[in-house]
Amino acid sequence: MAGLEEVDLEKHPKHAPHAVNQRRSRSHRKWLLLLTVMLLAGAAYLTWQRVKAGAPPVPTATKASPRGGGAVPVVAARAQRSNIDVFLTGLGVVTPIYTVTVKTRVDGQLMNVLYSEGQMVQKDDLLVQIDPRPYEVQLANAEAQKGKDQAALNNARVDLARYQKLWSENAIPQQQLATQEALVAQDEATVKADDAQIESAKLNLTYCRITAPISGRVGLRLVDPGNIVHAADNTGLLVITQLDPISVIFTIPEDQLPTVLAKLRAGQKLSVEAWDREMKNRLATGSLATVDNQIDQSTGTVKLRAEFGNTANKLFPSQFVNARMLVERKTGVTVVPVSAIQRNTQTPYTYVVRKDRTVTVRPITVGTVDGDRVEVVAGLAAGDAVVTEGVDKLQEGSKVIEPGGPASGASIQ
Repeated sequence: MAGLEEVDLEKHPKHAPHAVNQRRSRSHRKWLLLLTVMLLAGAAYLTWQRVKAGAPPVPTATKASPRGGGAVPVVAARAQRSNIDVFLTGLGVVTPIYTVTVKTRVDGQLMNVLYSEGQMVQKDDLLVQIDPRPYEVQLANAEAQKGKDQAALNNARVDLARYQKLWSENAIPQQQLATQEALVAQDEATVKADDAQIESAKLNLTYCRITAPISGRVGLRLVDPGNIVHAADNTGLLVITQLDPISVIFTIPEDQLPTVLAKLRAGQKLSVEAWDREMKNRLATGSLATVDNQIDQSTGTVKLRAEFGNTANKLFPSQFVNARMLVERKTGVTVVPVSAIQRNTQTPYTYVVRKDRTVTVRPITVGTVDGDRVEVVAGLAAGDAVVTEGVDKLQEGSKVIEPGGPASGASIQ
């Protein structure tokens, strides 16, 4: 050791026993260190063999509560036979089935606005009135012109009848009769044109009363009363959006498309659920309406449209939602809580509680996940008790107890 001088035992025999003890202590430390290294190497080798064989690693047990006589407190649940649904999930956008920008078909002054912003309107409700007086004048002029042309037509028809009688008596040449027949045809065409002008004026008067083309919610007002509006204006007067029913356009990977098409060809109606962005609240339930006619090559996805009833107005246009489409329902499968499933790099596993209240590590094969439940394809049977909470304190063979149960073991629900 540092700081100690080497002693010649022959010259100083009184120091001999002390030196011998120091040598023995050093020898013992060397053997203890070598034994520790060998134990650590053996533990590492056993762990490597377990990982190589595909068995899940066994967590190191922590100090258990003395209340249970060394048992680890856990929460467990039993595997059950149940039904589980297979969903395809995609991000979607709420899209109205119909959105109409209402424009004027005639020029004139905007006289009255008969709706409120955000109001729910029904089809054919009166929304806007445009000054009708210019078109009333046009109608009066067209009707007057028709009266004049109708009188000329009546006179031409009387002359034609007279000429036909005279020609039958060879009193006039045939050319004069033909000229009169052409005049009657011309006057008849003029009267028809007058009828068209009258109908046009009446139609313009109808266009002065702008009604709702669809039922839905009115957006913000785009033009105020008193302005002059034109049929050629790019900006409309208002926008109406249908809210009930409404649709969600969402995407799924192209690899999942064959499953959907097979269901549609079989005539099945696929149910679709709309959830909020956090997947916490279900907003509406509807059905798949149609599939787009091409795949987006840039993303490898295809668009689908689902329709929903929206009487509660939980879906709002351009809102982002999560769409979950039910494509299959598995019946009579073994299901456990998702929290019971543990994973490593090799295989999923779970801790199974045995009858003697100890646990064993059980490799399993998982299938469909539905919310907080998961299907176990292999490795568990209905009735097996699995640990859902407290797994970080367990290792193979650990004794367990449920909180609140007797020290000998609580019954697992």
